[in-house]
Amino acid sequence: MDFDVIVIGAGAAGMMCAAQAGQRGRRVLLIDHAAKIGERIRISGGGRCNFTNYDIGAENFLSHNPHFVRSALAQFSQYDFIKLVERYRIAYHEKTSGQLFCDGSAQQIISMLRSECELGAVQWLQPCKVLGVTRSAEGFSVVTENQVLACRSVVVATGGLAIPQLGATPFGYRIAEQFGMPVIAPLPALVPLALVPDTLASLEGVSGATLDVRIRCDGQSADFRSSMLITHRGLSGPAVLQISSYWQNQTYGGAKKQPVRIGLLPDIDAVDWLAAHRQSKSPLAVLLGEHLPRRFAQEWCKQHYWEKPLAEHSKADIAGMQAALTAWTVMPAGTLGYAKAEVTLGGVDTRALSSRTMESKAVRGLYFIGEVVDVTGWLGGYNFQWAWSSGWVAGQFA
Repeated sequence: MDFDVIVIGAGAAGMMCAAQAGQRGRRVLLIDHAAKIGERIRISGGGRCNFTNYDIGAENFLSHNPHFVRSALAQFSQYDFIKLVERYRIAYHEKTSGQLFCDGSAQQIISMLRSECELGAVQWLQPCKVLGVTRSAEGFSVVTENQVLACRSVVVATGGLAIPQLGATPFGYRIAEQFGMPVIAPLPALVPLALVPDTLASLEGVSGATLDVRIRCDGQSADFRSSMLITHRGLSGPAVLQISSYWQNQTYGGAKKQPVRIGLLPDIDAVDWLAAHRQSKSPLAVLLGEHLPRRFAQEWCKQHYWEKPLAEHSKADIAGMQAALTAWTVMPAGTLGYAKAEVTLGGVDTRALSSRTMESKAVRGLYFIGEVVDVTGWLGGYNFQWAWSSGWVAGQFA
């Protein structure tokens, strides 16, 4: 055997796994086709890497097997990763909703992972393209551009299809399918939503406006309170990225896609608020201007023909205002695709994997970790934590 373990993919999950396996005394080779490692880490969080979140649970992830994440998250939690960060004296801070970022640069996380790999005497092969993986009498043969390498275990950490400009490929899915493992059809997630031309035209005058909203998707229980950005192509911002995964999730099983509902006064009861201003001589747009960007309020009210003083509107108008402010209904035309997506929805079906070890149930010695697996986290450090947790777990067994 050339190696005990070959890890394919030197991203967040791959480096974590290789480091752990190496520190257990395994002979580990880490292969990546990119010339620079950790580019997804480097660009994340505006260059500061939102590396985890204080508040992480199974409910923060989408998967066809929703309980699958529990074991890995319990074995290596966000607090375990925080301890690792602190051991390397990387200063960090908390932003909204428990999100943790480096005070300095995301490069500190990459350097930390490189150092962990060095502690495990991990060998590197990059840039190097893997052409295929086959079974052998004692394990696996990994075929690269220049050689064939033998190993006892293979860990696939090749990621999904998001951000193809950084080299994303479907290679991990092909390996799974080659060994008879099902793959949930991948889709872009945490991605801006595109709007139909008519809706886009109606919002043309307010492109660039940012609103605090509460957003949900019909047929889904999740709702998010955050900011939304109106763009020349549709809707973006943290709230929209969050709900996009759930909107995309409806395509599974052939379910018809449903509209998204946007609460424009997320911290105010629209019924009570309108009742308090019922006799106002000001138009609705003027009153809304205290809570929303003024040009958005004006354009939005104009489109609904709510331009006269509020006191002059009928009960039917007021009821319409209540409904629209509580749940402005927008039907997306689609997403802006993998080039604008933060992560991939879908992947290797977790029902074919052991939740305790990340090993294939059918193919001993074959592991899948990170984004290549059908586990998709919320925006806010959850996907990195899945990479750390799944990589750490596989590193204990591979």
